[in-house]
Amino acid sequence: MSETLILARRNLEHVRQIPEKLIDVTLQPLMFVLLFAFVFGGVIAVPNGDYKEYLIGGILVQTLAFGLMGPGVAIATDLGEGMIDRLRSLPIRRSSYLTGHILAEFAATILAIVVLSGAGLLVGWGIESSVPEAIGAYALLGLFAFAMIWLGTLIGTVARSTDVVTGIAFMTVFPLTFVSNAFVPTDSLPDGLRQVAEWNPISCVVAAVRELFGNPTAVPHDAAWPLQHPVVASIGWCVLILVVVVPMTVRAFNRRTTD
Repeated sequence: MSETLILARRNLEHVRQIPEKLIDVTLQPLMFVLLFAFVFGGVIAVPNGDYKEYLIGGILVQTLAFGLMGPGVAIATDLGEGMIDRLRSLPIRRSSYLTGHILAEFAATILAIVVLSGAGLLVGWGIESSVPEAIGAYALLGLFAFAMIWLGTLIGTVARSTDVVTGIAFMTVFPLTFVSNAFVPTDSLPDGLRQVAEWNPISCVVAAVRELFGNPTAVPHDAAWPLQHPVVASIGWCVLILVVVVPMTVRAFNRRTTD
């Protein structure tokens, strides 16, 4: 535990020295909030609700999904520059690096959630549900963020460079977030794309967060099962990702750091 905390602090010290590392979890999400709320908000209609309340759940989940890029780039950089090789010469457990890395990235993710929640309140978003439901929404966001951090770490471990990490993350997350209900209701999509969006795990998490916050969900009455039961489906997706990705990450990390 002490080794984990030391290595997590080392990652956080990088943020103190280079604050620009937080752009992807602070300024970039704020830009999306302002862009969609004030540029597109006046022309996108949401059934039984306001678009700004509909939007924030999508922005939160999109930011956490794109958050896999940060841990991927960080671990790819350490592997490429020999940082982990230097750590191997010290009397510490190999697992300490991974757990410290995950802990530091999770702390940055919590900051992103706080910043976006504050931005949402400023543009007119609000939590209309009970306190336990709101806590459940934030817990689900934390679980999804945890899964994305592990997925990003896997990509960074198997990638040969930071450029590869960025390319894989962008090509994976970009279509998943935009072919979903993050920004527009799924019933506005043409056939084919609508079915993809309804079974998209991003759509499940977005719908679950909106439902728990008491915000408009705009789920069609004939939507697929995951959108009809978004909370259960979201937890299932997150658990499935962790069950598959965590062992793969550990094996890939051990393979990359073994002579």
